[in-house]
Amino acid sequence: MSSDRLDAILTAAYECFTRHGIRRTTMDDIAAAAGMSRPAVYQYVRNKDDAYRRLAERLFDASLARARAAAAAPGTPTADRLLAVLDAKLDLTLTLHRDSRHAAELLDASGKLTGDLAAAYTRELTAVLAGALAEPAGPRAAAVAEVLVALTRGLEADLTDPDLPRQRLRDGVALIVAGLTRPGDPA
Repeated sequence: MSSDRLDAILTAAYECFTRHGIRRTTMDDIAAAAGMSRPAVYQYVRNKDDAYRRLAERLFDASLARARAAAAAPGTPTADRLLAVLDAKLDLTLTLHRDSRHAAELLDASGKLTGDLAAAYTRELTAVLAGALAEPAGPRAAAVAEVLVALTRGLEADLTDPDLPRQRLRDGVALIVAGLTRPGDPA
């Protein structure tokens, strides 16, 4: 199977899901947007739910790759690394809200289609943060990481001004990092 064709199908699925929502999107819509026949699309995805699940995996994987790269950035201050890791999560949500009026449906972490993927994404993102916090937070790294993820999730609740969550995230990370360090310690 061609990964290029699967990428084209998932790109088309993103276009359709963001335009129509999950419930109103059909396999015919996805096939037309991909420039393929419906039988050709079925060679790569079983059905609309499978297309949505694979798309969610792709979005989560891209966000996690960005988060991991930010966490591993050598010579970058802790606060900047943490902010970049969390911005990968926030950016996923902001992008979906920018691209679709169906963002709430697409981001439904409790949904049966992708709830397990969203939970795994959150666990992995928390682990990435905990790793970045290992030195400054010591044994509290996992707990601090959970607080930072919760902060980011809370900021995603009101996206009427897309710049405000980023500013609040920057402020929240700065406060938490300041609480981890002693005077004279590098942040």
